[in-house]
Amino acid sequence: MRIDQLITEHAGGGKPTFSFEFFPPKTDEGMANLFDTVAKLRELDPTFVSVTYGAGGSTRDRTIAIVGRVKNELGIETMAHFTCVGATVAELREVLDEIAAAGVQNVIALRGDPPAGEQGFVRTEGGLGNADELVSLIAADYDFCIAAACYPETHPEAESADSDLAFAKQKVDAGASFLVTQLFFDNNAYFSYVERARAAGIEVPIIPGIMPIAGYEQIKRFTSMCGASIPPQLMAELDARRDDPEAITDLGVAYATLQCADLLARGAPGIHFYTLNKSPATWAILSALKAARPWDRAERPAASVTPAI
Repeated sequence: MRIDQLITEHAGGGKPTFSFEFFPPKTDEGMANLFDTVAKLRELDPTFVSVTYGAGGSTRDRTIAIVGRVKNELGIETMAHFTCVGATVAELREVLDEIAAAGVQNVIALRGDPPAGEQGFVRTEGGLGNADELVSLIAADYDFCIAAACYPETHPEAESADSDLAFAKQKVDAGASFLVTQLFFDNNAYFSYVERARAAGIEVPIIPGIMPIAGYEQIKRFTSMCGASIPPQLMAELDARRDDPEAITDLGVAYATLQCADLLARGAPGIHFYTLNKSPATWAILSALKAARPWDRAERPAASVTPAI
């Protein structure tokens, strides 16, 4: 089923969507562990799961295999990450055909990171140069639900916050039917971005992406790569626990739970969890959210943050 339809159904029933993101493991053992993780998280009734696409399309075959198996064997709706880096238009069409043949109806269109060792993105001869061109290609010739990424704290390569927002609108105008944000830790950044997006004419759902902190050095590395900031008070708590991995994980779960509860109570349409292929943190957070149901006391109806598609 198309994810944009699922989002609309959930919003109409006053319920948020919950989704999980995974990355393709490099080994067969890792693949087996991943499916164990997905099978466990299935008990939480996710709306969909997504699977990333390695730099330069390096995990293409595994990505397609995973989304196909999750949908067809586990019965969970799936979304394949799809990038244009390192590929010609003809090659992109081949991959889209493979995704469709696997029974998958949803893709998130991304420009993609350059392969390891390359400093910046270079348009492949006969290929595409950015995500809105990729969205246009998919929308013109394929019956996929198309998602795209957005950046509450601005893409690291963007000239300005306004130009970054304009680029997000280009992706929506090209055919993206919902947006998923980069990770963030300050909810005001998300709601400020949604307000600016609505003023700019972006009327599709904007789903916040949340990454539970699992390690001190890991989260500092991730945030430096994507341009996300860590609020000073949270950073101080992390610094105080930097030599205690278990305490860092506990703090990460607690902070993400409070963050998600606040987002949902203030009308966010759902949560997209960056799981890092691990189930315990996501399991604990989502279980607590489903017990507390913060969306039932939302300050404003979901439709104000999630317009009908």
